Amino acid sequence: MALILLSPIIIFAILVLLLTGEHEVFYFQNRMGYKNRLFKIWKFATMIKNSPNMGTGEITLRHDPRVTKFGKLLRITKINELPQIINVFKGDMSIVGPRPLMEVSFKVYPNRVQQVIYNCKPGITGIGSLIFRDEEKLISDAEDPKAMYARIYPYKGDLELWYQKKASLYTDFMIIFLTAWSIVVPKNTLAHKIYKDLPLRPF
Repeated sequence: MALILLSPIIIFAILVLLLTGEHEVFYFQNRMGYKNRLFKIWKFATMIKNSPNMGTGEITLRHDPRVTKFGKLLRITKINELPQIINVFKGDMSIVGPRPLMEVSFKVYPNRVQQVIYNCKPGITGIGSLIFRDEEKLISDAEDPKAMYARIYPYKGDLELWYQKKASLYTDFMIIFLTAWSIVVPKNTLAHKIYKDLPLRPF
């Protein structure tokens, strides 16, 4: 159903990516999945080829020179994540859940989080993605981007553990709604107003 409803946006993105000729249409990467097993994630390509081996590696900064012009638009609108519906169809992912990370990023989580975070399937969106919609800006503005990256992850892990305790159809529907709302109103604080028991952000 989602593929059918979103097909006009997906087809438009594919055509633009083909016409620009800057890179391939899809980008595949190993990510941590259910029960800590690796799988190939689908995304629209937004960066130049071989970008993980250039610059800041797995960390993407705001105004990162590796991101293409159209790729920047895809990332801002989160359209680059839509191909992950195929991962949902295949059973690798869910619509809502912890974001599937690269193995190197997964290891930044504390051990207590690593052991349980993927007891549920990773999702296209989730509470961590929602609360840290400004993650790229936080990292970009920091004097030491890698140190800020490491600082964010323990708290993001606490958010994902909160989700596992609160997981329900209602919670998932609200996270989907809040994700859509955040695209329209990026700086809103609605999630904290709805979920007043979220772990407190320490910075």
